[in-house]
Order: sequence, then structure tokens, then C-alpha cells
Amino acid sequence: MKNGLQRFGKFLSSMVMPNIGAFIAWGLITALFIPDGWLPNEQLASIQPYMLTYLLPILIAYTGGKIVGGARGGVMGAIAVVGCIAGVGGTDGQPMLMGAMVMGPFAGWIIKKFDKFMETRMPAGFEMLINNFSIGIFGMLIAILGYYVIGPFMTAILAVLTAGVDVLINHNLLPLSAIFIEPAKVLFLNNAINHGIFTPIGAEQVKTAGQSIMYMLEANPGPGLGVLLAYWAFSKDKATKDSAPGAIIIHFLGGIHEIYFPYVLMNPVIIIAPIIGNICAITWFSLTGCGLKGPSSPGSIIAFMAMAPKDKILPIFLGVMIAAAVSFVIASVIIRATSSSVSIEEAQGQMADMKAQAKKTIAVTDAGSVRKVVFACDAGMGSSAMGATKFRNRIKAVRPDINVTNTSVDNIPSDCDIAVVQTTLQDRAKKSVPQAQLVTIDNFLNDPALDSLYLQLTTLDAPAETLPQETEKAAADPAAKGGKKDVIVRESICLNQPSVSKEEAIRRAGELLLERGCVEPQYIDAMLERERLVSTYMGMGIAIPHGTAQAKGTVKKTAITMLQYPDGVDFGDEKAQLVFGIAGIGDEHLDLLGKIAGCLDNPEVLEKMKTTDDVDWILEVLS
Repeated sequence: MKNGLQRFGKFLSSMVMPNIGAFIAWGLITALFIPDGWLPNEQLASIQPYMLTYLLPILIAYTGGKIVGGARGGVMGAIAVVGCIAGVGGTDGQPMLMGAMVMGPFAGWIIKKFDKFMETRMPAGFEMLINNFSIGIFGMLIAILGYYVIGPFMTAILAVLTAGVDVLINHNLLPLSAIFIEPAKVLFLNNAINHGIFTPIGAEQVKTAGQSIMYMLEANPGPGLGVLLAYWAFSKDKATKDSAPGAIIIHFLGGIHEIYFPYVLMNPVIIIAPIIGNICAITWFSLTGCGLKGPSSPGSIIAFMAMAPKDKILPIFLGVMIAAAVSFVIASVIIRATSSSVSIEEAQGQMADMKAQAKKTIAVTDAGSVRKVVFACDAGMGSSAMGATKFRNRIKAVRPDINVTNTSVDNIPSDCDIAVVQTTLQDRAKKSVPQAQLVTIDNFLNDPALDSLYLQLTTLDAPAETLPQETEKAAADPAAKGGKKDVIVRESICLNQPSVSKEEAIRRAGELLLERGCVEPQYIDAMLERERLVSTYMGMGIAIPHGTAQAKGTVKKTAITMLQYPDGVDFGDEKAQLVFGIAGIGDEHLDLLGKIAGCLDNPEVLEKMKTTDDVDWILEVLS
């Protein structure tokens, strides 16, 4: 459930995050030029409603459509949301930010389905005509749907949410929202909460009241500042104490809140401190009538104060300090009280063991061939960027051939060799790049796993227990290697097989390897275990089951088998018509895998491979 919520929250925030600059521009125009702004200017203030009504929803809808349906989906989303905007009265109606989050992905999905339907039906010479008119026709129809249905419906939804917020404010219950906000932030749902929920409601309140407290609920840097200050002052763990000052600067001035999450996860009871700190801050903001004129992103004190109305500068700053002070006091008490108890000593011992274990078992296979290291966090714009910058600067003098970059955990590029992610995000990282080596950490600034990774990449020396012993074995026994032509043979190709279960298909692929004398019997069980860990379905009807890393020693000779299932084998929600069983020594199988990958670029060849009964043709294609 946690991973599902994170993915949904990431999807919502991914439509807003790339457009934060536009929100800041709108917020600055609002803060500066409206009648009670810093530099009142009626002409320049007239820009603000057009940005809120048209620019921001269109950008969000375009981004959402593009995420789902590519560039064509983006255009569809932009067309569709204009129907919603017109349906609620344009600048006189409610902002369609939430409507854009619905219409953009929906329009992108429609055009994506149409394009998939037309893949094998597109008449030659009519591509441009059909592509352009399909967007025009579908865009018009969805815009009409938005005008009459989606726009009014989202207006009603936003009205209900806004009314609910008003009830909380009127009954002095809004501060209790911190009970849910702070734990959700630590579970990396902070961007989803702030940009997926609070920003649309806040935009509606700004339109009518000129400011909104919704922008202050999640972005306040005070609660996290208090936690970090407490660890700096009272932590007995030297590594934690030494890392806190740097984390304070990054969190409070840089606005990267993710930096303090590991400090909470180290001792989950600490979450009480930011919760109560934020409750006190929200209470103060409510009593003093504070609000921001635009979203504070990132949640830096600089951005927070930049969006403050000129008559609320002091109370807003005091609210941040109240949150920091309360959080600091409570966190200090917890750190000092628990540091001397038996249970926390056990917990600290377990954590030390985990760190030591991480440092010992980070194993980089073939470190000399690593070319791309990707640091990934939830949004790909905060803690991962900081971690990548630090690691890049550290390693560039020794290994200038390694490209160190950062991204969101759900968008790790497929050419990534090593992915560095927080422990709480490792499941999502595995799904994003199952083929990459994964390094899990607790802290992007100071983690033993990063030291281990650096040493292995710079000394080109992986731990002895992870060296590819099968390569040494093959070198010592030339007869075991075999030529490239022997990697796949006629006897290893089975065509027109009746559909079976995934497990049966994988087992049969392994049995063919065993019959050729290429693997030991236990390798088949390792293939099934590998599938249980992460699916080997690659897409486009192809699966490549293989054994776990621990089973490499049971490989005697490189070989690949092919099983053709014209009616498909269920691999989760997908069907594989081609199942390639793989057992590899060193890089001997990579050429053939390259041939298989090349088939993906030729739809006609790929479709024929799924149905042909000509073994000779298969061998020719893969030779």
C-alpha cells in the first residue's frame, strides 16, 4: 500500500513539479503588484488572473498528457483542459488546476490507445494526415466533454474540499492536519501532498482572499529544523552529530526537506517533535491570519518568506521559529531520554550492524565497466540532486569516465549501471530498473555504503566473494567456453508450444539448458527464484528468465534457449510469446542478447518470431 500511495502521489506531483517556476512567477506577480502588494501596479497585476486561469492549468495538463501519451498526449491534454476552463467561466470561474490533473492524463491515455490501435493499420502515405486529424478530432471531443461534464464536476469537487478546509479553519481544527502531514512527509509523500492537494486549494483561496494558509502546512521548514538542531546538540553518535550542520543548511536554506527524513527514521519516536511543532505553527498562523501568496517550493526559508505578504513578514517568520523551537525541545527530550535506555541501545546497535553490513556487502560487479551512476529520490529534484553533486565532485578526478546524475525513482534511465536510492524507496527502484545494481542508503550525505561504492569504483576491486568465478573457471577450461555460434543451437529452440504457466515456461527453459550440459540442476531453481524477486518480462512479448547472481557458479557453458508460445504465457499483467532462457559466462551471451534487442526495433521480424515454424529462419536472424 505504501508503494502504491507513493507511486500515485509521485504521479500527481510529477505534473506540477516541472512547472513550479511558473507557479513562482505567478506568486511573485501576486505578491508584488496587486493593490496590497509591495509595488502596487494595476497594469502588471492584470497578468495574474490570466496566469492562474489559463497558463498554469494548460502547463499541468500538457505535462500530465505528455507523461502518459508522449508529446501528442501533451498537446491533447492542453486542448482538453481549455474546455474545462471555458465550461466554468474562464477568469470568472474557479481555477482548473485539479481539472488539469484529470484531463491531462485522460487525454494522453486516449491518444496513446489510438496510436497503439493504428500501429499495424496505418496506411502508408497517410501518417501525417491521420496523426494531425486524430489529435484535432479527439481533442475537440474531450474539450467538449470537459466543458459540459469534467469542468463543472471538478468545480464541485474543489468547492467541497474548500468548504471542508473552511470548516476546519472555522472550528480551529486545521492544526490537527499536522498529525497526518508530518508522517506522510517522512514516507516521501511530501510533494504529492503539497503540489497535488494543497496547491490547487491554495490557488482558489488566493483568487478570493489574496493569500492562503494551505501553502504553509507542508512547506514550513521549522519542524525539520528543530529535529536537526536537536541531533546536532544532543546526539551521542558522532557520525550523526557531524552530519547535522550540513543537513541544517541544506534543509533550511536549500529547502530540501528530504534531508531530515533519515534522522526521523533512525528513531521513529522523534516524529512526535515535528508533528507538535507544526501544530503550534499552524495554530499561530491561524490566529494571526497568515498566509502565503503563492506556493513555497522548495520549502526553503528564502522561498517561504518571498511569498509572504508585506504586512505578515514578522508573524510568518515567528511561526517558523515557533515550529523550530517546539520541535527542538521535544526532539531533544526524546534523544536524551532514549539514548540511555536499553531499548534504544539495542536499536542503535542494530543500526550500526546494518550500516556495517551495508558497507561490507555493497558489491559492484565489474566496476571497470560502470559508466553511469544514478542517484534517485522521490521527486528527483532535491536530495538526489544533492547526493549526485557531492559524489560527482568526489569521483571525477579518479574516474572521469563515470557519468553521475540524478532523477526521480520512477524514472531511472534504462542505461543506468548503478542506482543509489534511500532504503524506503528500493522496491520502486527495482521496478524502475531491475537490471541495474542497487545501492541502498539512509543518508545522501554521510552513509557507509557511499564510501564502499567510491572505493570499489576507484580501486576497480570488488569483494572477493562477488568476483565472477565462472569467468576464471572458463578461462582455465577453454573447452567449457564454446564459440559464439554454439550459444544457441537448433535443439534449444522449441516453436509452437501450447500455453503454460509462467513457472512451467521458466522451468522448461532451464531444462533445455540442463539437457545441453550448460548448467547444473540447481540453476533451474535459481531461475524461478530470480523471477520471484523481480519479473524478467522485458516488454513487447519477450521474457528472458535467468538465474540469480548467487547461482553463477552453477553455469558450465554460455547458452540461450528459446521457447515460442503463440498464444502467450502470463507474466503478471503481460503475455510473453517468446521466452529466452539464459545462462552466461562473462560477456559471451551479450552479442546474442543484442540480436534479440535488435528484433525489438523491427516489428515485422518480431511478430514473425512469435508465430513462425521455421527454425532455420530463427537461427539466421539470431546468428
